[in-house]
Amino acid sequence: MTEFVNMFKNYANFTARTTKRGYWKAVLFFVIATFVISILSAFIGPQIPSGVTLENIDGVWVAQEAATGLLAIIWSLATFIPVIAMAIRRLRDAGKKWTWIFIELVPLAGFIILIVLLCKPSVEDNGVPVV
Repeated sequence: MTEFVNMFKNYANFTARTTKRGYWKAVLFFVIATFVISILSAFIGPQIPSGVTLENIDGVWVAQEAATGLLAIIWSLATFIPVIAMAIRRLRDAGKKWTWIFIELVPLAGFIILIVLLCKPSVEDNGVPVV
């Protein structure tokens, strides 16, 4: 839980490092929190139209308006920068430059490569604090 709290405390810190254990513990809490907020958002609060979905009702495909809860949108906006900052700190701890974060833009392979880089062990780097 402390790693998850540190993610928000150090949201603007792109120069320190995050250990592999700290990163994945924070990711676990982030995924759990996102799941819970998404469920709550579906039932509580205003819904904002977010597109159209196709549903098969009695063998007929029907276009229905999809909606996203306001709570989920606020959570996404609030966690966008902290999650990126934490991933950049983890890449630095693994000995990679922060620009490797853009490898995720490569379809399919980029995501897999980024996961592998985020799983690499820490390298010794004296002078750079671990957050």
